Amino acid sequence: MATPGASDSSSSTHNDRSDHYPPVSHSTTSKSNLQNFDVEEAGPVSDTIDSTTSRWASRLQQQSARFPRLSNALLWLRGPRPKFDLPDPKPLLDIDITLRGRRIFIPIESTWLRYAVPKLNNWLYVLLFVLLAASYIIGLAFFARAQFFLTPPADFIGCTATYWLGDNGCGLNGTACAPFDGSSLDFRCPAQCAGVILANPRAIGDEKMAFVPLIVGGGDDDRTYRGDSFICAAAVQSGIVSNSRGGCGTLDLIGTFTNFTPTTGHGLSSIGFPTVFPLAYRFRDTTSLHHCEDLRDPALAFNALVTAALFLLIRPKPIVLFWCLVCIGYWHIVLFSQPQGPPPPLDVAFGTFLPALFIAYAFWRLAWRFCLPAFKKAPIESTILYLLPFWVGVLAGQTTDRLPLERLTSSDLHKRSGAITTLVVIVIIIALVALNQLRVFRKTGWLPYYLAWYVCGGLVALVLSQLPGLDFRVHHYFLAMVLTPGTALPTRVSALAQGYLLGLFLNGAAAYGFDPILQTPASLVQDATLGTDLPTFLTNSSTYNVSIPLVNQTLFWDIPPPGWDGFSLLVDDVERYFGSALNFSLAAIQADIPHFFRLALTSSGSTGDFTNAATLYPNGTWVDPLPGAT
Repeated sequence: MATPGASDSSSSTHNDRSDHYPPVSHSTTSKSNLQNFDVEEAGPVSDTIDSTTSRWASRLQQQSARFPRLSNALLWLRGPRPKFDLPDPKPLLDIDITLRGRRIFIPIESTWLRYAVPKLNNWLYVLLFVLLAASYIIGLAFFARAQFFLTPPADFIGCTATYWLGDNGCGLNGTACAPFDGSSLDFRCPAQCAGVILANPRAIGDEKMAFVPLIVGGGDDDRTYRGDSFICAAAVQSGIVSNSRGGCGTLDLIGTFTNFTPTTGHGLSSIGFPTVFPLAYRFRDTTSLHHCEDLRDPALAFNALVTAALFLLIRPKPIVLFWCLVCIGYWHIVLFSQPQGPPPPLDVAFGTFLPALFIAYAFWRLAWRFCLPAFKKAPIESTILYLLPFWVGVLAGQTTDRLPLERLTSSDLHKRSGAITTLVVIVIIIALVALNQLRVFRKTGWLPYYLAWYVCGGLVALVLSQLPGLDFRVHHYFLAMVLTPGTALPTRVSALAQGYLLGLFLNGAAAYGFDPILQTPASLVQDATLGTDLPTFLTNSSTYNVSIPLVNQTLFWDIPPPGWDGFSLLVDDVERYFGSALNFSLAAIQADIPHFFRLALTSSGSTGDFTNAATLYPNGTWVDPLPGAT
C-alpha cells in the first residue's frame, strides 16, 4: 500500500476518461499532437478515412450554411474541442488573500496534512490500517450484540405492532385476533417509534387518523388503550419507554372496554372512542426484561467518528476510502438505523450486500474516481463535503423520508398537507444542481456524451412506464443509480451530490432491498382505499323511526351492484355481519352509548372499500355517512 494520501492507479488519473473507449494502435502520427479521445488511424485505410471524413465535413458545412443558428447552437452545446479535464479544486482552507496591500496566508489544509496525517512506510501503514479495521469490526460486533442479542428475539416488536387489524382484518366478531383478555406480553420497542405514522387515513368510529401514530385512548386513570393502537407509540405516550432510546415494557389484555378517553403525553396525542370495543390493554409499571436500550444513536456517533478519522487522519487510497464508506454505511443501516426486523435478518442483509457491492463499484468507475481523488490535498474540506450529505442519505428514514412526500402519485400528493410544496422545492433544487452540472460538462466538452446516455435512459424509462398493468416506481436505490453518473466532475457540487446519493443508495438497498421499478397498482395501494363501488344505506336520517325501541330496530341497505354478491358490516369498527342479506338487527347493541356503522361490498370473499361511518346516538338521532370511502 502506498504512503498516506497517495492515490491508486485507477484514481491517480481521475480526470482521464479514456477507458470509455477501446485502445487504438498508433504508428505514424506523433502522440504529442493527440488529445484525449482523439482517434488516430494508420496504414492503408487512412486515406480512405480522410476522404470519407472530408465528404461528411463538406456536407455538414453545407447544412450549417443553410441553418446557421442551429449550427451555432449545436456547436455551443458541444463545447470546446479538443475536450479537456478540469483541474483539481484549490483547497478553500489554504487561505491566501491580499487585504489592504498586505498578504494574508493561512495554510490550514497544508498544515493539517503536514502534522496530522501519520508519516509511515508502506508496511507499517498497511499493518496500522489492518489493525484499525479489525478493531472497528470487533467494536461493531459488540454494539450489535448489545443492540439485538441480549434480549430474547420473541420479545422484540416493531413500531407498528398491534393486537387488532384495520377494518375487517380480524374477521367476523374479531375471532382471528383472539384472545381478548387474560394474557400479557413482555415487549421491547426500538427507538424513534413516535415518528412512525399512518401513511393512509384510518377510520376510528366517525373520525379519521392520518400521518400520526395510531393511538386510541389512554386518558383514563388506568391508561387503557384500544387494541389496535400502536403498542410502542402508546408506550412512549405513557412514559413506559423512551422515544430516543426505546425500551421494554409489559402489558395486560383486559378484554371489552367502553369509552376510550383521548390524552396527550410525551409529544404524542391520542383520539377518543366513545363506545365499546372487544379488546383493550394496559401497561404495567415494571417489566422483567433487561438490556432494553436502543443503541442506534451511540452507534451513529461511533460510525461517524470512524468515517471522519478515515478522511482526516488515516487517509487511505481514494478507492479504499470509498469502499469503507460503502461497507460502514450499509451495515449501519442493517444493524441500527433501519433494520428490516427486530432482530435484523442477517441472511437477507448478506443476500442484498453482494449486488450492492457490484453497483457501488459501478459508482466508483462512473463518477467517484473522477472527484474523490481531486480532494486529496483538502482532507478537512472533503470531510465536510462528503460525510455530511453521506450520513443524511444513510439516515434517509429519519431525514428526507420524514418530508410530507412518500410517492410521486396524484393521490399521495393531494392526501398530505405540504406534499406539493415539498415536491416543488425538491424539483427546484434538483434543477439547479442539474443546470450547474450541464454547464460544467459543456465547459469541458463532455456534454454530448453524457446527454446522449441520459436521453437514451429517459426513452427507455418512458417506454417502461407505459407498459399496461404496471406502475413505474422510482425507489431510493434507483434514483441514486440514475443521478450518480452525472456527478463525474472534480467539483464541490459533485462531491456533495456523490455523498448524498451513495448514502441514499445504501439506505434503499439495506432498508428495503432491490424492489422492482415496475410494480402492479395493487402492490402500491398498501392499506389505502381501492376505489371500488360503495353500498348504499336505506336506513338514513329520514327513514329511521325514533319511536321504535332499539331492540326492535333493523338496519337496511340497498341491493349490491353487478359484480358484487354480498356485504360486510362493521359495527363500532368490528365486523358483525358478513353475507348476502340486506338487513341487520340492532337488538344486540347497547342503547346508552353511540354506535358507528360502516358497510362494504364483497365478491367471492374479497372486500371492497367501506363507507364512511353512519352514527346512531343514544337519543335516537341518526347521522348519515359522509360521501367517500374508508
